Amino acid sequence: MRISGLATGMDIDQMVKDLMTAERVPLDKLSQQKQVVEWQKESYRELNTMMSEMRTAASSMRLQSGYNAYKAVSSNADTVKATSTSSSVPGSYKVTVNQLAESAKYVSAAAIQNEAGTNAKATDKVLHAADNDTTFELTNAKGQTATVTITAADTFKSLAEKIAGAKDDATGETLGMRANFDNTTSRFFISTKAMGGDESLTLSSFSDNTVAQRLLGGATNATATGTYGSVSFDGIVVENLKTNATTINNLKIDLVQKGTSIISIQSDTQAPFDMVKSFVEKYNEFVDKTKGLLTEKRNRDFPPLTDAQREDLTEKEIELWEEKARSGLLQSDSTVRGITSSLRNAWMSPVEGIPAGELSMLSQIGINTGSYQDGGKLFIDEAKLKSALEEKPDEVINLFTSGSNGIGDRLYDSVNQGIDQLGKKAGTPGSLIDSSFLSTRLKNLDEQMRTWEGKLETVENRYWKQFGALETAMDRMNQQSLWVQQNLLGGM
Repeated sequence: MRISGLATGMDIDQMVKDLMTAERVPLDKLSQQKQVVEWQKESYRELNTMMSEMRTAASSMRLQSGYNAYKAVSSNADTVKATSTSSSVPGSYKVTVNQLAESAKYVSAAAIQNEAGTNAKATDKVLHAADNDTTFELTNAKGQTATVTITAADTFKSLAEKIAGAKDDATGETLGMRANFDNTTSRFFISTKAMGGDESLTLSSFSDNTVAQRLLGGATNATATGTYGSVSFDGIVVENLKTNATTINNLKIDLVQKGTSIISIQSDTQAPFDMVKSFVEKYNEFVDKTKGLLTEKRNRDFPPLTDAQREDLTEKEIELWEEKARSGLLQSDSTVRGITSSLRNAWMSPVEGIPAGELSMLSQIGINTGSYQDGGKLFIDEAKLKSALEEKPDEVINLFTSGSNGIGDRLYDSVNQGIDQLGKKAGTPGSLIDSSFLSTRLKNLDEQMRTWEGKLETVENRYWKQFGALETAMDRMNQQSLWVQQNLLGGM
């Protein structure tokens, strides 16, 4: 039990706090060290994230497919749409849509009337009051048959749902139908999901012919058959298509409607240009970031704030202080400096093994480093790069993808090495296991802080015990003094 300074007249609580403030100095220094390490770890991990984004951008730069980009242009996109692939052959092709692939489709022959004699709505009942439950059979091209039952509760909408979900009576397999009752036309629209001339649907065997004629427009059964698609590619006829999308000569073709279109396959320099430019932009962002970290001033007069110091400051004051305290924590950092140097060499070193007279350096395609003050940022002469992609595409591809020596592979490997170095230093964002140098350092600091907290608790208890003893002694002295006054001096 802790006692106040009633006997001594001292503010013991404040005195213990003051004494403990001095005792806490080593613990506060450890806490400040921990905060510095945590800030350093955050900075390293931010760089690691930026490099991971660079790795994604660099991945396609080392593959020839990233540069073999083509675009397909259709002279009549209302008839044919085309999409090129990396294997498309440049040139012009005449494409004629002879026939679209179609599913088997049945549409009610006439608007269906409800019991009131007006055009039916989806929410109207199918059967009239005098009708009994009615069954009919729905059959697909495979010969699978489902028996559909119309009850007094069925509306035209629920009957459409039964048709769409129909399953073979014997196997339970779905018949693969679509069905809808349209309010605007008061008709059923029924079709197979698949397309092609081998698709069909049949509505038959109605148990009540009156209901059949009402639904089918006077008939007692109905049948529909699908259609195969057909297209001519430079005079070569491709038939029996079961979809309106096909690939011919590495060109993806979508059939829209009957007609003819000229498809032109042209080299697309924009795609590889954008790919290279995207990496350069991410690289320059990384250079800007590392340049700031490596050169910013270290403010040693602004150590991390202790908890006690925070209590005496406003949020804005804390923010301004921490801005200065975080500055320069990676000043001249050897790991970061080494990574930036490695990336710069991967960019700018000539590619070995390329025949004389061919492109072997980035400067030859309009990519150069700026001045020393720019920190190694890259600058693109866009006109020169596009010209190289248009006029010497094979040499550009060789420059970036020439074995393990190509610039694409060198960059990818350099980025991977940087990510690995940063991971060893501060861990990898998102990783469940972290045995990095700084994480180990933080664990050690935590252990030291726990030890100090135990020591401080012991010291604080000792202070309270000492002041308690002082209070007890003073209380006894006061009582003795009072007794003397009362018994020896009281009679005088």
